[in-house]
Amino acid sequence: PSFKNVETCCSAFLYFGQLSILQEKIDHLERLLAENNEIISNIRDSVINLSESVKDGQKNPEAVNIGQGSVSELFPSASALLAVDSEDCLFASKSGSHTSDVQMLDVYDILPFDNPDGGVWKQGFDITYNENEWDGEPLQVFVVPHSHNDPGWLKTFDDYFRDQTQHILNNMVLKLQEDNRRKFIWSEVSYFSKWWDGIDSQKRDAVKRLIKDGQFEIVTGGWVMPDEASSHYFALIDQLIEGHQWLEKNLGVKPKSGWAVDPFGHSPTMAYLLKRTGFSKMLIQRVHYSIKKHFSTQKTLEFFWRQNWDLGSSTDILCHMMPFYSYDVPHTCGPDPKICCQFDFKRLPGGRISCPWRVPPEAIHAGNVQHRAWMILDQYRKKSKLFRTKVLLAPLGDDFRYTESSEWDQQYQNYQKLFDYMNSRPEWHVKAQFGTLSDYFEALLKESNLGEESSNSLFPVLSGDFFTYADRDHHYWSGYFTSRPFYKRLDRVLESYIRAAEILYSLALVQSSKSEKMSVFPSVDNYKLLTEARRNLGLFQHHDAITGTAKDWVVVDYGTRLFHSIMNLKKVIIDSVHILILRDKSDYNYDSATPLLKMVKRFSVVSVNVNSPKVKLLSPLGKPVNVQISAVWDGATTVSHEAYQMSFVAHLPPLGIGVYQLLEDESSEAVLADYNIYVRNSRQEKSDRVFRIKEMQHSVDNIILENAYMKLWFSGMSGLLEKINSKEEGKSNQMKVEFAWYGTTSNRDKSGAYLFLPDGDAKPYIFTDPPTIRVAHGTIFSEVVCFFHHVTHTMRLYKVQGLEGQSLEVSNIVDIRGEYNRELAMRISSDINSQNRFYTDLNGYQIQPRQTMSKLPIQANIYPMTTMAYIQDVGVRLTLHSAQSLGVASLKNGQLEVIMDRRLMQDDNRGLGQGVQDNKITANVFRLLLERRHGTDVNEEKAPVSFPSLLSHMTSLFLNHPLIPMTTNADSGVPELISSFAPLVSSLPCDMHIVNLRTIQAKVDTKPSDEAALILHRKGFDCKFSNRDTGLLCSTTQGKIQVHKLFTKFRVESLTPTSLSLMHSPPDARNISEINMNSMEINTFRIRLRLNPAFTLR
Repeated sequence: PSFKNVETCCSAFLYFGQLSILQEKIDHLERLLAENNEIISNIRDSVINLSESVKDGQKNPEAVNIGQGSVSELFPSASALLAVDSEDCLFASKSGSHTSDVQMLDVYDILPFDNPDGGVWKQGFDITYNENEWDGEPLQVFVVPHSHNDPGWLKTFDDYFRDQTQHILNNMVLKLQEDNRRKFIWSEVSYFSKWWDGIDSQKRDAVKRLIKDGQFEIVTGGWVMPDEASSHYFALIDQLIEGHQWLEKNLGVKPKSGWAVDPFGHSPTMAYLLKRTGFSKMLIQRVHYSIKKHFSTQKTLEFFWRQNWDLGSSTDILCHMMPFYSYDVPHTCGPDPKICCQFDFKRLPGGRISCPWRVPPEAIHAGNVQHRAWMILDQYRKKSKLFRTKVLLAPLGDDFRYTESSEWDQQYQNYQKLFDYMNSRPEWHVKAQFGTLSDYFEALLKESNLGEESSNSLFPVLSGDFFTYADRDHHYWSGYFTSRPFYKRLDRVLESYIRAAEILYSLALVQSSKSEKMSVFPSVDNYKLLTEARRNLGLFQHHDAITGTAKDWVVVDYGTRLFHSIMNLKKVIIDSVHILILRDKSDYNYDSATPLLKMVKRFSVVSVNVNSPKVKLLSPLGKPVNVQISAVWDGATTVSHEAYQMSFVAHLPPLGIGVYQLLEDESSEAVLADYNIYVRNSRQEKSDRVFRIKEMQHSVDNIILENAYMKLWFSGMSGLLEKINSKEEGKSNQMKVEFAWYGTTSNRDKSGAYLFLPDGDAKPYIFTDPPTIRVAHGTIFSEVVCFFHHVTHTMRLYKVQGLEGQSLEVSNIVDIRGEYNRELAMRISSDINSQNRFYTDLNGYQIQPRQTMSKLPIQANIYPMTTMAYIQDVGVRLTLHSAQSLGVASLKNGQLEVIMDRRLMQDDNRGLGQGVQDNKITANVFRLLLERRHGTDVNEEKAPVSFPSLLSHMTSLFLNHPLIPMTTNADSGVPELISSFAPLVSSLPCDMHIVNLRTIQAKVDTKPSDEAALILHRKGFDCKFSNRDTGLLCSTTQGKIQVHKLFTKFRVESLTPTSLSLMHSPPDARNISEINMNSMEINTFRIRLRLNPAFTLR
């Protein structure tokens, strides 16, 4: 939302009235969320309760036959090399070799980032033109009325809808019908669908007519206008599908162009996704003012946006960048806001808002029309000088505009008079009219002959991104990369649950279609829960939601929705798993009161809480499994004997389920973890009836952890990591972890929810007494936990073969609730010679190289990290993998730092009207991966593109999609379960990721159809890493998958390619049996599965 100071008087009053109710709501949410550590804080330990313990329910484990697809119970042998086809390595080595006309890394390099006064266009320059420039070809002006509706910001989604949005849409239907020259565009389907549900068929028919006649257009058509920094591509795609599916079903329309006027910086990932949905045009607005000015001088505001990694031009999408400060009326008709404001007729004298430049609009009448028309035409002409064609776009709107009928009249009647007058003066050489976004783009393409193949001649090709955004001065919007991190983490948890629930539901739906009894599977109810979860996740991708830039109670509303959906998805997962692992399907009876499973190929450590240390665990084949029993702690040094944590390595088939049995056993061979606790007044042996616990003094000697891959040295005083030795090459790297505080400036403008305005470099985190350090040594994992005042920091090393043993799990439980204008960062300082370059991901989809620039302030050198950031030199790469979006930087050679939470006592003047003081105890989870690089060359370091290794991709997936453990009580009359469910014949190729398997809604009703959307992503990866045992039991296949040979129990009845969000089928769409994808591609297929008749349930 743009900067407003208007409605503060009224909202303050309302605020106090609602405060007590609000406080209760917040308290309730605090109880639900912060105290619910099972779900949030230690998500990896959260168990979907299938009850407390499982007694020996299996009659005869020897007789169990898993059938095909079973994985050997042993670890992969250490020699198992990853089978990567050398052809699959070519993509990364070729990428980035061709050049675009405009490469954003070069633009940053050449721009001085000075901020001289540009006259009326403060951040630009004076624009002049020659009167007769349009003699040969008239100026075509498209005035595009729009209303920017935030699905939550200063009010909740529902409150905005009640107070404003429904009136805007109701008036739209009436007012557009009054004159067929009137136009209007709309983008947020979340609001539109809520409105549609409440209107009668007469109104609905009118809307369809307006769309058909081109008066009303839906632009983008996603559920929301999403943030592009913190959002993950899974959720970006999901909210596009949700919006586009809704539009197709209810209106039969397919949006053609993207419209993103308010996200705080723009990502090429969004451009790619829009291109894949079938769009060829898009518009963006919030870009650094220095870039806007530079592009204006070069006339590159309209360009083909191409992905950095694209070897051809298949990802090109035409993008229009708005040239001025804001999307409001004063900044959209031309360079002079004082004049443009006079043409925002909602600000006529006597209204509630006026022009800050102190010159009000005048209603248009015969006496002033010539002068006023000439004034605005002068602005239009000046603005058009920044572009390469004689077609001009002039948006007309602002936040929540056109609520009242009178405002429609003021804008549309006055503008129509201006148009009529202008168009009646042939010597002015102008044709002005209302238009939709598509009207503008169609005229632009016609004018520039883009119909022909030689399209790229007129507009330049650009590659790169538009972070970090600054709207004025040194006001960089890098604060929101971290603001409200608790919810940024919760978002990722919901994403992981949604993906699991979608896939399991889709398979269970096929399974349940078979027999009579199975039709009691609550498929419709569960589909409703799935739809609601998709919509809650979609809503949270909004640019004031995941960004952490909404009012406190609006944040609570978002959080409650996320939380309820997590709970509801647990039910969907339970019901689906129930169907998939029951042995005799005739035993399936649905009883909602006692769901059988109350919320357990990959090798992954699973931890669950048990009520006794004396346990025995049997694998799906009935063989005993090694387990580690760890203490559950009450604070830093006290063992709680109410529960124990049991950890073991689970072996699961891909997309599969494994059934383990947990038994109480007095002669248990479970290995107990040992503990050393460093405290100030140590008492040597600490007696405990179960665990060996030694207390000791802090020491200058290092604490050491090691596994087969690495050895770690920690400080005996602080407990923080100091050094890593990679055993494979015997090389050590300095790797100091420390914490640091940022303050905020003493200037008038201070940090807030959006802005980061630090008071200089971070100050080291100082502690007068050394922290309590608790070191655990076990057979499955060892860990060092440091208890600082504001953060509990854990580094855990898994002692397992393969993927999980090769990186370090890092978790920080952060609590800065008592602080005042401070931000807490974790900093890793290494001896890697990174030379001011580092790499961050964009939306978990691609890597964008970054350059730390000394000519810019600290806040400008902070970038968004969605899932990973890395630094490297010719010999090594250090990657910080993240389970939540946060701001990252590399301010010194060899450093990587991440801002974990911020508490700010004031508003930063961007319209929010509050600071950030609703901090929660927040768990940030990371993995730290150190890899050796081979065969790299120096030119590579300067390339505009980079890729993670396969190991790195897999590590990221493990972190963001942990295994979901479930328990059930064998006493509760559980029908016999099959020991494992393995739907796939084998793993997918290593570089192929199933983004989702999402059941598609039926054409009518809220029921599911028998089709699902299979979304696949072929990841681009860098092969120049040691090919040691990565523990990845998969290979690569040049992007080919024989889908018909993929499933064991199901057969593929049909598989047809479609566009990303299911809007378009290619003209030659037919049933295919082999999928063939290029690196980096994301493809959607419509898939119909049936139960394989040959597959009898054993």
